Amino acid sequence: MPSSKTVQAVCSHDCPDSCAVLVTIDEAGRATKVQGDPTHPITRGFLCGKVAKYLERVYSPARLLQPMRRLPGSPKGKMPAGREADAFEPINWDEALDLIAERLGRIAEEHGPESILPYSYAGTIGVLGYGSMDRRFFHRLGASRLDRTICATAGGDALLSVYGKKLGTAPEHFRHARYIIAWAANIHGNNVHLWPFVEEARRNGAKLVVIDPYRTRTAKVADWHIPIHPGTDAALALGLMRIIIEEGLYDEDYVGRHTHGFAALRDHVQPYTPEHVADLTGIPAADIERLAHEYATTSPAVIRVNYGIQRSQNGGAAARAVCMLPALIGAWKQVGGGLQLSTSGAFPFNGEALERPDLMLASPLGRPARIVNMSRLGHALTELTSPPVKAFFVYNSNPAAIAPNQNAVLRGLLRNDLFTVVHEQFLTDTTDFADIVLPATTFLEHKDFQGAYGHYFLQMSEQAIEPLGEARSNVWLFGQLGQRMGFTEPCFRDSVDELIEQALALEPTTREQLEEKKRIRRDFCLPFAQGVFATPSGKVEFYSSALAAQGLDPLPTFHPPDESRRGVHAHTFPLEFLPRKADNYMNSTFANLPGHQKMETPGIVAMHDGDAGAREIREGDWVEVYNSRGTIRLRARLDGSVPAGVVAASLNWNKLSTSGGNVNALTSERLTDLGRGATFYSTLVEVRKLSPEEAQTSSLR
Repeated sequence: MPSSKTVQAVCSHDCPDSCAVLVTIDEAGRATKVQGDPTHPITRGFLCGKVAKYLERVYSPARLLQPMRRLPGSPKGKMPAGREADAFEPINWDEALDLIAERLGRIAEEHGPESILPYSYAGTIGVLGYGSMDRRFFHRLGASRLDRTICATAGGDALLSVYGKKLGTAPEHFRHARYIIAWAANIHGNNVHLWPFVEEARRNGAKLVVIDPYRTRTAKVADWHIPIHPGTDAALALGLMRIIIEEGLYDEDYVGRHTHGFAALRDHVQPYTPEHVADLTGIPAADIERLAHEYATTSPAVIRVNYGIQRSQNGGAAARAVCMLPALIGAWKQVGGGLQLSTSGAFPFNGEALERPDLMLASPLGRPARIVNMSRLGHALTELTSPPVKAFFVYNSNPAAIAPNQNAVLRGLLRNDLFTVVHEQFLTDTTDFADIVLPATTFLEHKDFQGAYGHYFLQMSEQAIEPLGEARSNVWLFGQLGQRMGFTEPCFRDSVDELIEQALALEPTTREQLEEKKRIRRDFCLPFAQGVFATPSGKVEFYSSALAAQGLDPLPTFHPPDESRRGVHAHTFPLEFLPRKADNYMNSTFANLPGHQKMETPGIVAMHDGDAGAREIREGDWVEVYNSRGTIRLRARLDGSVPAGVVAASLNWNKLSTSGGNVNALTSERLTDLGRGATFYSTLVEVRKLSPEEAQTSSLR
């Protein structure tokens, strides 16, 4: 009998790579090693620095391993790291489930079921963990529906408006490219399994260009870094199109056969001259012309555009414009050409069977519930009426840290009349405000399956170890709650395998086949070479009649964000703020782990020398970064990573931040032009140097 075994799992954290993970299990059932699967064409035997340390997370002494209830008289609010459990007492699962079911039932009866708000996102992107039994439960309950907009809706809607499908260049094909643009894409930092293909292309003579206002890891090693003013990407893309069209560098055959609205686009881009675009973007006109020529005349050319581009007020237009560029030059015709934003359209899972929206008709409402936008959580918890939110159920997310307009969110979470349940792996910023805290599994502790948004492999993730302590999966939790609420529908007793089979009902792959092979590749070699588009016109849509019918710009148009150097608030708050994600955390995930913290330098704000000098700020000085929504205190870093007029700081947990709040104390609930998404990167601030007395206050650690 072997002393150990290896189990195939899949990393379910919110990343395009969806890595195949080999987990070594000893004879006692403990995971002793995690490594990338060397046979997987994308993972290729290595993991990112975050997940390579994953067992530190699984077996952390800080893991939440039992249900807990807030102690009577213990106030909600921020708790010091390591002291969070002092506010709670342990209870068993039966007590927890009964208490939650009783409170939700009473709240629904007194205030209506729409007073209950679920809140989740991509803490796991496993198909079942992301959205299955949980959606069934809240649909049947009649709870408000959550519009999950915080990350990708503007870019996703933009891609669909142009091509009709979320498909793109396969990562394996980047090795064949001769010209690679990383547009708002920190490949080396957060899409690391694409990087070897980029490097292979560069060894074969390809050029890597990075367009980003911040000098990222990728920008530092690129052939050409083009710093751009935040929120002006649409202007640059339109300016590139003008040059390409004016100089006859577009692919006349591809445009003629496979695009709609070219004549309108040609006229539309005329005002975007190199000189005008240079004024808008901060990029010299000569560089704009050079970029257009190199991109249009070097083949194959590919763009890796990431979701950062769409987190500005004009983000939908920016993503639309960038997505049009490969169609204009016919880059889709060649292996190694095109664009990648998302490949998730390759996996047509049966969402209706999995989530059962029909159960809303069986709820006390007898109709679909109202929709609440997660990007406006502060508003939902403090101002929403008819009915107000009275119960808040959080899983797969840490909204106290990651939601915009943080101070409004925290005010809402402090309400004594708000019943809050949090299903989590650790005691986070959000659990500090919970009435009930429930222990959640990691991806090693449950079975799931998933596609990817950065490659074309469908994968099975087997359960590697038994759940630690009393940790339970999302599927188990919401199935149990459905039964405790008295829901009689058989779907609340479906097993994990039955859920997988239901989700795969529209796929050519069965559960048994996926379990046997572990991964199956979807074949989208040249997804848009032959003009197969699911748009109203059946072509690439430069001009969108559908958007026009909604009162939106039918052609991508640059509008300065309200919070930008050209916006209405710039006279009061003159600096554009980039609330970046830390390279070694996954949003707020991993931020509490010592091994990951050692890879970061938290508590700093990057400034341009000129901006710092004008404020008498030197390297290492304590400063206050502020606007009308909030204030944070950080140390200044003058390292050349940002251009003039821009400052940047990274996301962290509030309780681990220098002044008890993070970058989202400064961000707003303003929404994007498409998709009603969050506008994290349309934020204006001012920075001032703290006096020696202020710098010595006890809040600074």
